[in-house]
Amino acid sequence: MDRRIPKEEQRRKMSLRLLKIVGAVATAALLVLIVVSVSRATVSEKMLELCTVSRGAIQTSVTASGEVMPAFEEVINSPIASRIMEVYKQSGDTVARGSALLRLDLEETQNEYYSLLDEKEIRQHQLQQLRLNIATTLDNQRMNIAIAELEFERLSTELRNERYLDSIGSGTADRVRQAELALSTADKRLQQQRTQLANDIRIKESELRIKELDYNIFEKKLDAMRRTLDDARIESPRAATLTYINNVIGARVAAGERIAVISDLTNFKIVAQISDAMAEYVRIGKRVVVKVGGDELQGVISNASPVSENGVIKFDIALNDSSNPRLRQGLRTDVYIMNEIHDNVLRIYNRSFYIGAGEYKLFVKNAAGELERRDVRLGTGNYNYVEVVDGLLEGDEVVVSDMREYNHNSRIKLVD
Repeated sequence: MDRRIPKEEQRRKMSLRLLKIVGAVATAALLVLIVVSVSRATVSEKMLELCTVSRGAIQTSVTASGEVMPAFEEVINSPIASRIMEVYKQSGDTVARGSALLRLDLEETQNEYYSLLDEKEIRQHQLQQLRLNIATTLDNQRMNIAIAELEFERLSTELRNERYLDSIGSGTADRVRQAELALSTADKRLQQQRTQLANDIRIKESELRIKELDYNIFEKKLDAMRRTLDDARIESPRAATLTYINNVIGARVAAGERIAVISDLTNFKIVAQISDAMAEYVRIGKRVVVKVGGDELQGVISNASPVSENGVIKFDIALNDSSNPRLRQGLRTDVYIMNEIHDNVLRIYNRSFYIGAGEYKLFVKNAAGELERRDVRLGTGNYNYVEVVDGLLEGDEVVVSDMREYNHNSRIKLVD
């Protein structure tokens, strides 16, 4: 038969069950507190950037990247194949116009130039000799024509005399025919000499012209060699800053190789690039805003490449303030090409969270002084503002600073 359980043991078992129930309730309460604590994170309002939704106009823009470059930059190439003998300036030096930068070895080029000078003198004598020969030949032909003309006049006189004698019965018909034949022969000979002279004049003129052209070509070659010698004395073409120079004495350089670069570091431009999918927005004369640090510089597109390279279009920007002290060669900038204006739209500040039109989860300050997460649809924007399409009302206070670490929270408590 069943044994009766003592009351003490019953009380002990009841106590154990109560302890288990209390422990479970306490654990559940702790879990609830943890969940509440996670969902109600706190953040200092001083650490946030809040923006009040306002109504106004937005001039939309297309974003590109840019780099600060000197407004003027000239590359100096070696005019000859040579080697560097002396270097007078170093990178970073300020140079005046005409300042010597370096010296190339000119011995070989100078010897070639002197040989060309000797050849020029020979060619001059040859050209003068040709002119004299042509003049002599043509003068001789003209003299022969003059003699033939005198002979023609003499034979004409004889023919008139024979005809007169024949008319008075003192001459004969045979003498008249002989005189006519002699005159006809002299006439044809004279015409032949005149034709020959005209042809020879054209031939000699052409021959002389060819020689003169050949001499002119040679003179141009000599002038080019002289200019090469002048250019080989490497000098600065203008007052500027020397940003690069090949300063290795004895180094061989090829003709056309870069040996120095001078730049005007007091005035700058922006060399920008944008995806070729946005090429329609790149038009010469279009207004541009360039952000350099906290400054906004105004400018216009001054030049654009007609071709795409590796999927990007490059273009130059002329700045209104090209000598702004914030500008430094090689500095990276954000470039905004300004487009159409949207009037009377809701807008908030454009900050790092904005990556283009679409859906966003933003935190909005409510009447209780807390931040609640809200689904917001944003449209186009510019470097200052973004258009609010849906999800916000005018006057709402929105957090525009980076809140990615709070994306799992639906509400956030604000503290001082």
